[in-house]
Amino acid sequence: MNPKPKLVSRAVLVPFILVTSLFFAWGFANDITNPMVKAFSKIFRMSTTDGALVQLAFYGGYFAMAFPAALFIRKFSYKSGILVGLALYACGALMFIPASKTGLYFPFLIAYFILTCGLSFLETSSNPYILSMGDESTATRRLNLSQAFNPIGSLLGMFCAMQFIQARMSPLDTAERAQLSDAEFEAVKAADLNVLITPYVIVGLVILALFFLIFFTKMPKNGDKDHSMNLGRVLKRIWAIPRYREGVIAQFFYVGAQIMCWTFIIQYGTRVFTQTGMEEQAAEVLSQRYNIVAMAIFCVSRFICTFLMKYFSPGALLMTFAIAGSALTAGVIGFQNINGMYCLVGVSACMSLMFPTIYGIALEGLGDDAKFGAAGLIMAILGGSIMPPAQAAIIDQGMLFGLPAVNVSFILPLICFLVIIVYGYRSHTIHHRDRRTAAKA
Repeated sequence: MNPKPKLVSRAVLVPFILVTSLFFAWGFANDITNPMVKAFSKIFRMSTTDGALVQLAFYGGYFAMAFPAALFIRKFSYKSGILVGLALYACGALMFIPASKTGLYFPFLIAYFILTCGLSFLETSSNPYILSMGDESTATRRLNLSQAFNPIGSLLGMFCAMQFIQARMSPLDTAERAQLSDAEFEAVKAADLNVLITPYVIVGLVILALFFLIFFTKMPKNGDKDHSMNLGRVLKRIWAIPRYREGVIAQFFYVGAQIMCWTFIIQYGTRVFTQTGMEEQAAEVLSQRYNIVAMAIFCVSRFICTFLMKYFSPGALLMTFAIAGSALTAGVIGFQNINGMYCLVGVSACMSLMFPTIYGIALEGLGDDAKFGAAGLIMAILGGSIMPPAQAAIIDQGMLFGLPAVNVSFILPLICFLVIIVYGYRSHTIHHRDRRTAAKA
């Protein structure tokens, strides 16, 4: 009787830990950025829609660099891709220094774009690299384990955004800033920008240190055997696989749902708490605390889901959690009080397994083609770039259909979860059946 394959063998434990640390690193970047939509809107006296350009620049970098990253990794190695990603990440973070000196919004968008070009390299490299570090039968569980450290980084990012940015910015709300003279406004803006850049500069230096640590560490060469560049042929081959093709679509909608729920919890909570008489800045800080609670629940839930995958089909779990997420999102839309906030926090528990599970199902059995397959799934992160501005445009309407527009705007995440339900169902039934038939053949 053959022993069950280990989730992570001793031979690759140190590289596994180092690559897993990258999941923490980009989780920090993602979730210190989400609250910046509100922060930049205040600093530059902009609408929520203009502030959401942060997300367009941030997730646009993921989209733009995914296939260049895949080509680079195919030509060289996973380790090389990781090093390029870390270098770009550090460069983008440190560019916040000159951006703040200009006092303009656009240079910050450039810095975010460069930073996330680095994150695109990291995710395109790290996710399939983790899948390759052991037996294929444990690949999705292994990726869920690594991804479980992503929300820990996100928690730290949220905490830094709350304690070191939002709490230290000027307490003047958007309306009060609009009444300032030009000179007064410029003084407040300069002070707020100095507050905002500090965490990014620190993380840039930390990422540089991680670059050198990985540079001098011997890493396994899993999946680095094929360096051919037949991109068109490979894409045609993998796109013909239904579970991969549908996985890219599902990932697009999942990332859109995740970023919308975590970005606009601030706007949603601010509306809920200010209607009780709370001041706007206090309501924003309290909303961010709820966001941190949501991320803590997300983190715990991901570890639980990694355990559950020992006993249940990933597709079945994906479908079940998506159904629960849809029900809670309906509550976010319908409730106009604290109950809606509780539902929005609960959505995070349902989202916890979705990204790595869709990823693992879609890449299953692709072998070395997983490098290009991973690029397609990373490009699907574009959903986090396109959907938040659309939601922001709804929020800016004020009231719609007799409801606060911020409530109505969550119809977009609800649609996303419905798409994921379909993918989970098809994965559990059709695709799972097709894989078993192929294995018997």
